[in-house]
Amino acid sequence: MTEATTQEIEFVRDYAVGVARLWRAITDPDELIKWFGPEGVDLDLCEMNLSRPGPWRCEMVGRESGDRFVVSGQVTHVRPPAGGDGSVGMTWAWHDAAGKRGAESHVLFEVSAHGDGARLRLVHRELPDVAAAQDHTKGWLSTLRCLDAYMEEAA
Repeated sequence: MTEATTQEIEFVRDYAVGVARLWRAITDPDELIKWFGPEGVDLDLCEMNLSRPGPWRCEMVGRESGDRFVVSGQVTHVRPPAGGDGSVGMTWAWHDAAGKRGAESHVLFEVSAHGDGARLRLVHRELPDVAAAQDHTKGWLSTLRCLDAYMEEAA
């Protein structure tokens, strides 16, 4: 019998803003909608409040293709950065065209002080295979470019 293995990807970004400012950008629903999602998509619906445990859901539409992408999950923990470090964890699963949720994985956002600014560490765990890890890497890199631009405006 072979043991199933899952994939994990990790990204680290440093920003010239304080920890509290980066935390707000990640957890406040009004700020999150300004940067969340890969380049080339619009958020059609974003019920995503990462400041508290509970369900979340985003629907994205490709600007050129018109294709709809739906992802949802549960915020599993929120630890505000009271001592300088904070984290948010959530489950993550894409929906197919019929609306059925696919394989569930886990996403972690960690915020900490770093130098004169703040550091974001994003980890996506339990991806089912290498192809899923590659696809999510492309999506997260694009999404993080959107956050980079948003944080540059905030600095």
